[in-house]
Amino acid sequence: MEITVKKIDDSQEEYIEIGCHVRDGRINDIVRFVENLDGSVSGMKDEKKYAIPVSGIFYIESVDNRTFIYSFKDCYETSRKLYEFEELLKDRNFLRISKSVVLNIMKVESIKPALNGRFTCRLHNGEEVVISRKYVGQFREFISKKV
Repeated sequence: MEITVKKIDDSQEEYIEIGCHVRDGRINDIVRFVENLDGSVSGMKDEKKYAIPVSGIFYIESVDNRTFIYSFKDCYETSRKLYEFEELLKDRNFLRISKSVVLNIMKVESIKPALNGRFTCRLHNGEEVVISRKYVGQFREFISKKV
C-alpha cells in the first residue's frame, strides 16, 4: 500500500482520500480511526447509543427541552444541552444561529436572505436552517474571519 501526503493551501479544507479496490474491514477501520481523531459525541437512536463523529454533524437543535443531533441522513437524541454543545464546539466551525440551533458552518452549501433580516442556509444534505436576526451579526463576523 502506498501512502501519499500532499500539502494544500490554507484556504482549502483538509481532506483525506483513500483509493481502494473494495471497501473492506481494513478500510472501515482506517475511516473509523480518522473520524475518532476528529472527536465524537454520543447520541441515541432507536434505543441504541452511537458515537457520532463531530465532522459528520450538520447541526444541533433543541426542541421542547430535548436536544437532537442531525447528520447527513440521521437524527440522534442526546442528553447534553445546546449551550454545552455551543461551548464544546466553538473552536470547531460550529456557531449558534438561533435560540435553538448550533450549526456546523462547514456543512453550508449556500446562504440567502430571508424576510425580516434573517438568512436561510441550505446544507449539503438539502435541509434548510434559518439564521435569526439576533445572530446574523455574529454569523457575518464569523464568516468574514474564515474567508
